[in-house]
Amino acid sequence: MVDIADKLAYFQAITGLEDPDLCTEILQAHGWDLELAISSFTSTNNHGNDEFASATTTVAATDTGTSAAGSLNSVPRDSFERSDSGAGAVVAAAPGLAWKLITLPFSVISGSLGLISGAVGLGLWAAGGILSYSLGMVGLGPSGGRNGESSARLVSISAAAREAMEFVAEFEREYGSRRPNFVSEGFMDALQRSRNEYKLLFVYLHSPDHPDTPSFCERSLCSEILAAFVNENFVSWGGSIRASEGFKMSNSLKASRYPFCAVVMPATNQRIALIQQVEGPKSPEDMLMILQRVLEESATVLVSARLEAEERRNNMRLREEQDAAYRAALEADQARERQRIEEQERLAREAAEAERRRKEEEEARERAAREAEEKEAALAKLREEKALSLGTEPEKGPGVTQVLVRFPTGERKDRRFHSTATIKSLYDYVDSLGLVEIDTYSLVSNFPRVVYGMEKLSLSLKEAGLHPQASLFVELN
Repeated sequence: MVDIADKLAYFQAITGLEDPDLCTEILQAHGWDLELAISSFTSTNNHGNDEFASATTTVAATDTGTSAAGSLNSVPRDSFERSDSGAGAVVAAAPGLAWKLITLPFSVISGSLGLISGAVGLGLWAAGGILSYSLGMVGLGPSGGRNGESSARLVSISAAAREAMEFVAEFEREYGSRRPNFVSEGFMDALQRSRNEYKLLFVYLHSPDHPDTPSFCERSLCSEILAAFVNENFVSWGGSIRASEGFKMSNSLKASRYPFCAVVMPATNQRIALIQQVEGPKSPEDMLMILQRVLEESATVLVSARLEAEERRNNMRLREEQDAAYRAALEADQARERQRIEEQERLAREAAEAERRRKEEEEARERAAREAEEKEAALAKLREEKALSLGTEPEKGPGVTQVLVRFPTGERKDRRFHSTATIKSLYDYVDSLGLVEIDTYSLVSNFPRVVYGMEKLSLSLKEAGLHPQASLFVELN
């Protein structure tokens, strides 16, 4: 539904027809094909009713929509806003209802024929495309090569940009290179360029068939002083009214006389403000005077826009710097926090390690003390057992041996043993005293020196020659 309303509004804007019912009937007759309907209407218009071509209205604001450089389906929904128009156009009388009814059958018939022709052409084009693609797949067509020119042709510029490039090339061939520097891009792209450069957009609509066009281009538009002034102070865009976008802009700007120039600028809410239009031939001096006055009157707006943009950039830069400073401070705080946490973790690890070592040392000391106590208890028990194994010390008699034992500390101990007692009994006696550790010493006699070791433990004192008395000393191993 939105598409139908847009097509109806755009058809009215292009053709100048104000009766929505009549426009709806024409579009319905052409199957709502906007381009076909406009083409049919303009072709009928050019042959039978020249007054439609010169009909203009006072310029109001036009909403650019998506882009005036697009196809015919991009529809301007409003008119142009005009501020300080230099050449107010007189509104020609709109075609009457009788004329509309007379021309309607011709438009319908022409549109129907055009629709049939377009359908046939579309069928032939589709068949040719399929054949070309099939030949290309088997390597016989022009697209058989890989990454060749056929692939490069698939990447194409927009129709509006192509028209602009063709206009610039044709204009330069016709009038030379000393000219306004028309941009080789669509109108909306040129308008955006002027916005970015904070300049006004100078628009020139070229009518090749108008008798005043050659002289105006050669003497005024391409004059050195005017071309230099325009290039210095404006972004320039030009288009031929024979081309699609030039024709659409001539309708949108309501151009009634040629040569036609205009100065526009972007406005708010995707609207375009028409600052000045110049219709008919003008001398370079008159053009220069008009453009200088436009610049003087628009200087405040341009400077304000530039200052606002700079302020936005400064604010954005300031915010970015503040954000960067905040991020840096935040990162520094996070780094300090990480360092503090790492230090706490390190100290905790060291404390835990120290506590573990302390516990291990304490456990080792307790274990050693416990082992020492156990060992001491075992030794005490062993000494007690050995003391018990010796029995009661015998009284002096012929079968009793007196033994004197000297210790490394100088201490002496003596005891009587039966002469039949073994050397082991002497070791048990020394062990029971607890003066030396068990199994860490040997009993030795000096004269003659005899070591009573393991091999002599089973000998009796008499057999060992220690009866009736013996003097031994403890020699530590």
